[in-house]
Amino acid sequence: NPYMQNKTHVVNKATTITPALANTAYKIQFDTPALAGGVSLDGTYPTRIVFTEAGTYLLGFSAQITSSNASSVEFRFWPVINGTNVAGSTIVASLKNNGDTTVVSRTAIFQMTAGSYLEVAWATTSTASYLDAHAATAYAPASPSATLSITRLRQ
Repeated sequence: NPYMQNKTHVVNKATTITPALANTAYKIQFDTPALAGGVSLDGTYPTRIVFTEAGTYLLGFSAQITSSNASSVEFRFWPVINGTNVAGSTIVASLKNNGDTTVVSRTAIFQMTAGSYLEVAWATTSTASYLDAHAATAYAPASPSATLSITRLRQ
């Protein structure tokens, strides 16, 4: 039964990501995970997550965004499949004050073919805004700056 073949993979970015330029698209390079079962990171292009098995996939993305700017800043996130921006898929979030932090997230379902790849792009209106990872404390574990979970729903 193809509906019983669910496999979930999670990739994180354990460090803070700061943009070099405002209003410029960047791709998130996730940390090398122990992926298996049809999903892997591309060894040549490390921002690409390659789907070696065709199927319908549920993707859950989240990012922890922070601003050290006293003015309002805007963040945008969107999926890129095989080098093409996915139309109508952008997450837009804004922070209003210096020191603001929040988490943005979205889930979506994509039909992927064998050999296709996914990248997560992002941009912000200020170089004083970033994807924020936090170190562990005495009472809580560390938090990644971005997380992508990938679940294969069916073939």
